[in-house]
Amino acid sequence: EPIEAIPIPTTDEQLTRAERARKAGEQRISSGKVAAVLVAGGQGSRLGYDGPKGKFPIGPISKMSLFQLHAEKILAVREKYGAAVPWYIMTSETNNQETIAFFEENEYFGLPKEDVIFFVQGMIPAMDANGKFFLDSKSHVFTNPNGHGGILFALRDNGCLEDMKKRGVEDIFYFQVDNVLLKICDPIFIGYHHLQDSDMSCKVVEKRYPAEKVGVIGKRDGKVAVIEYSDFSEEDMNARDSSGKLKYRHGSIAIHVIRRQFIERLTSSGITFPYHVAHKKIKYIDEKGNLIEPQKENGYKFEMFIFDALPFAKNPVVMEVRREDEFSPVKNKSGDENTPETAKRALINYHARTIKSLGFNIPFDEDGNSLIKIELSPLYAKSSEELKIKLNNILSTAREIYLK
Repeated sequence: EPIEAIPIPTTDEQLTRAERARKAGEQRISSGKVAAVLVAGGQGSRLGYDGPKGKFPIGPISKMSLFQLHAEKILAVREKYGAAVPWYIMTSETNNQETIAFFEENEYFGLPKEDVIFFVQGMIPAMDANGKFFLDSKSHVFTNPNGHGGILFALRDNGCLEDMKKRGVEDIFYFQVDNVLLKICDPIFIGYHHLQDSDMSCKVVEKRYPAEKVGVIGKRDGKVAVIEYSDFSEEDMNARDSSGKLKYRHGSIAIHVIRRQFIERLTSSGITFPYHVAHKKIKYIDEKGNLIEPQKENGYKFEMFIFDALPFAKNPVVMEVRREDEFSPVKNKSGDENTPETAKRALINYHARTIKSLGFNIPFDEDGNSLIKIELSPLYAKSSEELKIKLNNILSTAREIYLK
């Protein structure tokens, strides 16, 4: 079944409700009850980048990394609300040491070292079509990270849940490393989650077109769940509601608020999540000891997905947001979607729209792209009022601006 989401507010009633949620969320953050949790266990291989994906340079002008972009957003939240907001970063065996070294080299991007906690997710072997394991050396079985759903068990097994409890953290803001537009610790989202007494909440965007390859938040057997695009029939995929919109349109963007006690209950109750299968190219050592790089998919990786916790959650919140404001992931080296270039363009346009909304004359082309190359650090201003004051007289002749 489709599900009703909290809409992008347009009416006075909806705006009032959103403002009430904002105030509740701000109170949660300022009282130290919110932590940020990042999934960053992957390498930048799909981007043609050698290293942890979080190190990928994404700033349109600054060339700042994804890690720095997220760190500055967290630092801005800490400064605005006067709260610690500890940051838990899930790495994998393949990138943990390099990730930690990168943070140390950059002095944790201004964050206190004690508030940045690294932990390693679980690993699991892959198989070929005959159920055999691969070797990645003559003495080691190839393994891959066990998926973002593994974070729930990794938080428990690495002592992070206990650390959160000691710090007074009750709500976890969960996000993935590759989305450049996400609003970390969004108070409105956190507020709705808290006011509805929810165990787990989700942000969604409207699908661009029926066959877009995103999971849809809906209901299965009466419970909120993510329905994979591959599970839809042609009829359901193209179905429209009475307003003419797609019936199943709420695409998941992997942004959640999760109650710490919910994770504690799940991971202590013996619940296991299903493994989802992905057909992939896997390098391996053959019987003669040679490294083989396959030209096509030759193996199957197994991953747990965090959204499989949704059916167990009480009162889940589903909140719709604008894609152009909150969702632009970096996944592919090239193409029309989800590339470094589309993400950089999305950042520039978002910053340009933000500045234009304050009354400044920012020119856009007919496709809605800013004609001025603008990058705005999350640390530049704590409020719209401060931003407007700082911007006066800066934009009159500039064609490329990095405001840090």
